[in-house]
Amino acid sequence: MALIAIGVSHRTASLDVRERLVINPSDLTSMLADIAEQTGAREAVVISTCNRTELYLVEGEQDSTPGALALLSRRLGDDASPYTYVRHDREAVAHLYRVAAGLDSMILGEAQIQGQVREAWELGRAASGVVLNRLFQNALGVAARIRTETAVGRGAASVSSAAVQLAKQIFGSLTGRRAMVIGAGEMAELALQCFVAEGVRTSIVANRTFERAETLAERHGATAMHLDECWPGLADVDVLLCSTAAPHPVVRMQHVVPAIERRRGRPLCILDIALPRDVDPAVRALSNVYLYDLDDLQAVVAASIERRREELPSAEQVIGGEVDRYWEWLAGLQAVPVLTSVRAAAEQMREREVAQLLRRMPHLTPADHDAIEQLSRSLMNKFLHEPSIRLRAAAANGRGLGIVDAARYLFGIESDAAARNTTDGRSGKNTDSDKELR
Repeated sequence: MALIAIGVSHRTASLDVRERLVINPSDLTSMLADIAEQTGAREAVVISTCNRTELYLVEGEQDSTPGALALLSRRLGDDASPYTYVRHDREAVAHLYRVAAGLDSMILGEAQIQGQVREAWELGRAASGVVLNRLFQNALGVAARIRTETAVGRGAASVSSAAVQLAKQIFGSLTGRRAMVIGAGEMAELALQCFVAEGVRTSIVANRTFERAETLAERHGATAMHLDECWPGLADVDVLLCSTAAPHPVVRMQHVVPAIERRRGRPLCILDIALPRDVDPAVRALSNVYLYDLDDLQAVVAASIERRREELPSAEQVIGGEVDRYWEWLAGLQAVPVLTSVRAAAEQMREREVAQLLRRMPHLTPADHDAIEQLSRSLMNKFLHEPSIRLRAAAANGRGLGIVDAARYLFGIESDAAARNTTDGRSGKNTDSDKELR
C-alpha cells in the first residue's frame, strides 16, 4: 500500500489550466467513481479550489499514478503531465499538512484553505476510509496548531483582501467609493468586510439566490439584489468583485458595455477571484476597464508575505513531528496484522511439530509434555521477537510500507496479486517522493 498526492496548483499551472481542471461538488461523485475504476485506489479524497486540484489516493494492488494522470489529462483536454506534481507516502502526508495550514497557498498563511480541506474531506467521505480519514483529521489539527503556535497566519491576507488591496492601489483610497460584490459565499463575504474596513461608502451584493444575498447584505449594511437585476448598477460602482461557483462566466460583454457607455470615462476596476473565472476575458479590452484575475494577484501579495516567511521554520518543525506521528500510526496499522498472521502461522507449525514429537514418544510423562510445550513456545517467541521489532521500525522509518509487503511475501500470508506487486519493484517507488511529472 502507498499514499499518493497528485495534482496541479498555482505553482505549476496557469489560471487557464487550473480553470479546466476544477472539480465542482456536482462533479465529485462521478469523479470519485472514475478514480476508483481508473486507478484501483482503495481510498480517495479530491481537493479542488481556485488554486489547486489534487487527488489523495491510497493505492490498491496497482500503481495508481498513471490512471490518476490520465484522468487529469482527460479533464484538461490535453497532456496534464507538464503541470502535475506527485508526492508519495511521507511526502504526501507533509504536502497535505502544508496545504491545510496555508503554507502552500498563493497567500502564505491564508485561513480559508483549512475550511476548504475540511469540506473536501466531508464531501468525499463515501470514498475515503481509515487511512485518509485519519490523515485529513490530522491535517486539520496540524493547521490549527500552526495557526496557534506560530505567526504564519497572524494578520494573514486572504485572496479577497488581496483583491481589495489591489483596488486600493488603483484608486489610491477606497474611502467614499462604491462597490458591487457578485456572489454570497465565504470569499464574497470576506471581500465585503474588507471593502467596509477600507471606507467604501455603498456596497451592493448580487447573487442568483436573492435570499443569500439578502442575508449577507444585512450583516454588512449593504444592498441586496438579484443577479439578473444588478447590471444597470455597473454604471455607478467603482469596483466590481466576482466570486461565484458558476461553471461559466456570469459577467459578459453585453453586461458591461452599456454600463461603460454611461460612465463617461470613469474607470471600472473588476476583480475576478473565482475559478472558473466569472468574467469573460474579452472584457479586458474595453476602454477604462481594469480587469484582474487570480494570477494578477500573485504580484500584489508577494511583498506582503516576507514577515510570515520568517515563521516557516517553526511551522515546518510542527509538520515534521506530526508526519512522524502519523507514519508511525500507519506503519503500525499495516505491521500489526502481518505480525499477527506470522505468529498465528508459527503457532500452528509449533503445535503440529510438538504433536508429532509426542506421538513418537508415548513414554513421556505429563511433566515432560509441559516442558516440551514451554521450550517450543519460548523458542518461537525468541525467534520472532527481533523480526517483530524490526518490522515495526522498518515500516515507520520513512522508506514507506514496502517492508510490510515483503514480510507478507516471505511468510506466505498474502494474495498472489500482492506477491506480484511486491516483486515487480513497486515497493521502492516512494524513494522518489519529490519527483514531478514533467
